[in-house]
Amino acid sequence: MIKIMDGTGKTVFASRGLLRSLGIENAREIRLTLGNKSTAVIVKPLSSNGHSLLIPSFVARSLRLPFFGKCLLSSREHKEIRIGPLIGVLTASGWKDGFGRRGRDVVKQLMGAGKDRSFVFAFDRNDVDWNSETVIGSFPRRSGVWLRRKIPLPDVVYNRFLNRKAEQSSSMDRFKRRLVDKGIPVFNWSFFDKGDVYKWLEGETESKYIPESIAGPSAKQIKQLMEKYPFIYLKPTHGSEGRGIYRLSYVPKRGYYIRFRHGGKNVQLHYSQFDVLMNMLKKRSKLSRYIAQQGVRLIELDGCSVDFRFHMIKNGNNEWVISGIGAKKAGKGSVTTHVRNGGQLITPMRALSGAFGSRAGKVLDHAKKAVTELSEAIERKCPETLGELGLDIGLDRSGNVWMFEANAKPGRTIFKHRSMKSAGRSSWVHLFEHCLYLSKFRGGRGNEANNRHSGVQGP
Repeated sequence: MIKIMDGTGKTVFASRGLLRSLGIENAREIRLTLGNKSTAVIVKPLSSNGHSLLIPSFVARSLRLPFFGKCLLSSREHKEIRIGPLIGVLTASGWKDGFGRRGRDVVKQLMGAGKDRSFVFAFDRNDVDWNSETVIGSFPRRSGVWLRRKIPLPDVVYNRFLNRKAEQSSSMDRFKRRLVDKGIPVFNWSFFDKGDVYKWLEGETESKYIPESIAGPSAKQIKQLMEKYPFIYLKPTHGSEGRGIYRLSYVPKRGYYIRFRHGGKNVQLHYSQFDVLMNMLKKRSKLSRYIAQQGVRLIELDGCSVDFRFHMIKNGNNEWVISGIGAKKAGKGSVTTHVRNGGQLITPMRALSGAFGSRAGKVLDHAKKAVTELSEAIERKCPETLGELGLDIGLDRSGNVWMFEANAKPGRTIFKHRSMKSAGRSSWVHLFEHCLYLSKFRGGRGNEANNRHSGVQGP
């Protein structure tokens, strides 16, 4: 139990059980740390049972302890006791904007997963004071009130900055690199460029799962792909939720067909000449910012294509785990399976059983293996730290796996299905455990071998 006692002294009292669990046996001088703030204190043992820590108010103020609550302690080489961890969720909107509904939900869910084991808060880049190396964090409380506290810089940052345009700015990149320069891990650095992901996988064994793709295609390349495959897709490199996607096909002696979403409706147009089709496309979109990609005949349910979203998360041992699988059935006439375009969430086995019968389980196992390999390959090639991925996967009628897209900041729509509620909760637990790993508050693989960890309780 963390308690604050009056006084300006620098003597900290800890129960013998707590000291034993941290590998600290005798009274001695040690450093007490919260985030990037640290102060020298004298630790003396208490005869009480359990795990209790008494901190003088002067020390609590100097460390900027946000409030008295349950958290973890970590010791390093018997010379330091770390309080925390401080987990910062970087958002695109600030306190005045209420952090947005998605920002609030992320912080609350992550706090729930790490209940009584951390301090989880929301912040935006304007909340950071580099001179004092502090941040004004916003903490959700059980009463529904949010507390604003000036605290040390965090131990780890989960990047949920969802403004694509702002994130591409040089100022945002400098801000994140400044955090890293302070020794603070930042994971899910930025949204992926689809073209970058395909380039990373070129020459890798996992490239067998990628449909033929051309970034910034010329008219000649588009025509060649259309003549090579039954249909192709044009996808914006920075698109999301199926916006701006075109499906093109060529039928000899009949001409060229294009399908897309416009004004909330599915549209199909026919052109007898390729040049006329290209003129229309160039007027609507900048093809230099598009990917041309081989179309794949996907498995179907009720005559509609089905694809899959695999939500991948790094766990407390720094390993990729599949936290959820959602199947998405396309709406009638839709170019994509996205729910906003009329798609429907269904269970994976419903889709797989309809397509493969008794082989459904084996096909799913093969897909899981392929998705884990793809996640590991993307992580190897990505220059920044990843902790979460959303992979859009298709299965053809032979059961072959195809990866269409990888998302560095995946949405959580699949967890809204009633069958996925438990998986959704587990995904937050995995994410929290990975925060512990990155902040070195957990003795997972790669963490310091001489770290010791324990929990302390607050009132």
